[in-house]
Parts: sequence; structure tokens; C-alpha cells
Amino acid sequence: MDILKILEILPHRYPMLLVDRIIWVAEDGRACKGLKNVTINEPFFQGHYPGRPIMPGVLIIESMAQVGAAILLSLPEFNDSVPLIGAIDEVRFKRVVTPGDALISECTILWVRGRIGKMKGVATVDGEVAASMEMTFKLGKKDV
Repeated sequence: MDILKILEILPHRYPMLLVDRIIWVAEDGRACKGLKNVTINEPFFQGHYPGRPIMPGVLIIESMAQVGAAILLSLPEFNDSVPLIGAIDEVRFKRVVTPGDALISECTILWVRGRIGKMKGVATVDGEVAASMEMTFKLGKKDV
């Protein structure tokens, strides 16, 4: 899934769009991998931190959430939805993410009941785990 398709599916826009491409989708549509190319041009690097640019952990989590949302919202039954974070659990940060990194987020939808669900995400750089989490989400209705 390229950036043009992602822009059709996700409501996020610059500077909050934190996924550049979906690079793999499981046959059952319940798991996927997404790519965020991290560049020095990101606006958050101006202040986090001058002289030592590090991607904020909350944005790594948000990137994982967007990858999961992209695959979920591509399903016909949810394409009228806006994803909302309900809870974030089991968050672990293992390595910093810096400009030049390719952040790969692998997300698995654990369950969906009605418009509530839970997903697991693991973000890696060069095969090393950068962060992991579980997230409960709600699918709100899009305003038409």
C-alpha cells in the first residue's frame, strides 16, 4: 500500500502522518508491517533534542497505531471509521530512533468486537526492537 492509498484510508495529515508505506499484509488481513522513514526534516527534531535528535516515544507509539489503523480501515466494514486510542498497555522502549532510521512497525489485530478492539505493535530498526505495546482502540464514526 503506497502513500496515496494510505492518504485515502487514514485521516492523518502532515505533520501527524507517521506511516509512509504498508509493506506487508497477512492473508487474513489481521496483521501488517508498515514503514516510517525518519528524517531530520521532521518538525519534532527541532526541540527533541537540539544536538541529539531522538524521535519521541509517543510518536513511535502513534506510528504503530497508524499502521494498525491503516490495515483495519482498509476493511470494508470499517472504512466509515475514525480510529481513537482508548488505552495503551505494556509499553516498552528498547532503543532510540534517530534521523536516517527506517522504523518498521508490525501490528497484529488481537480482537475486534463491534467498534472496540485491541492490537499489538512492535517497532523495529535494523531488526532491533525499538518499542512494543498493546493498544485498545475505538472506531468512531466519520462525520460526513
